[in-house]
Amino acid sequence: MLFLLFAAALWAGVQNALAGGGSFVTLPALMLTGLDARTANIASTLALFPAQVTTGWVGRDNVSGAAGLSFRTLTLISLAGGAAGAVLLLLTPSSFFEHMVPWLVLFATALFAYGSFVRRPREGAHVIGAPAAAIAQFLISIYGGYFGGGIGFLMLAALTGAGLAMQAAGATKNVLAGVMNAAAVAIFLFTPGIPWLRVAVLCAGAVLGGYGGALLLRRADERLVRAFVVLLGIGLTIGLFIRSGHQPG
Repeated sequence: MLFLLFAAALWAGVQNALAGGGSFVTLPALMLTGLDARTANIASTLALFPAQVTTGWVGRDNVSGAAGLSFRTLTLISLAGGAAGAVLLLLTPSSFFEHMVPWLVLFATALFAYGSFVRRPREGAHVIGAPAAAIAQFLISIYGGYFGGGIGFLMLAALTGAGLAMQAAGATKNVLAGVMNAAAVAIFLFTPGIPWLRVAVLCAGAVLGGYGGALLLRRADERLVRAFVVLLGIGLTIGLFIRSGHQPG
C-alpha cells in the first residue's frame, strides 16, 4: 500500500509541475486506503505542500506581479484566501463533503479541460485590471484551501488575463499555489486523525516528482499531459459518482 502511495505521489508531483491536477491522483489513492473524503483531502493537501514549495523554488526567477498588483500583494491575498478555505473545509461535515467530492472533481475537470483546449487568453492581452485580479485571486485561494482541484488552470486564466506571458504565469501560479496551501496547512496541522505515515510517504514521492517535473517543464508536450489529466479527471469523476451511489444530472 505504501509503495503504491509513493508511486501515486511521484506521478502527482510531476503532473502538478507540468500541468496541474496532481490531487486527481492523490485524493483517490488516499480514499482507496480507507480514508473518508474530507480526511483524504486534508492529507493530500498536507502531503503535496512540500512539493509545491519545491516546484515554486525551482521556477522562482520567473515569478511576477500582475495587473499592477505586486507579487507581494498576490501572496498576501493567497494566504488570506487559503486560510478562509481551510476553515470552511473544517466546518463542513465529513458526510456532506463526501457527497460534494464528485461534483467538485467534475467542476475541476471541466475547468481544466476548458482552460486547456478551448479558448485561452492571448499572451500579453490585458483583459482584467487590478481590482478584478485581486478579487479573482482571493476567490481562487478560498477554493484552493477548501478543495484545490483545478486551481492551476484558474490561476493561469487569471494571470494570463492580467497580461502575463505563459512562462511567467506558470511560475507565478506554482508559487502562489504553495502560498495558499501554506495557510491551509498551518490550520490542518492541528486537525486530529491525520494519517501521518501515509502523508509522509506521499510527501516524499511528491517532492521528488515536483522537482523533476519543474526541470521538465520546458521540454514536455504540455497538451498531451493536459489531455491525460482531463481523461484522469473524467475517470475519477465517474468512479466517485458510482462510489457515492448517485449520478450527475
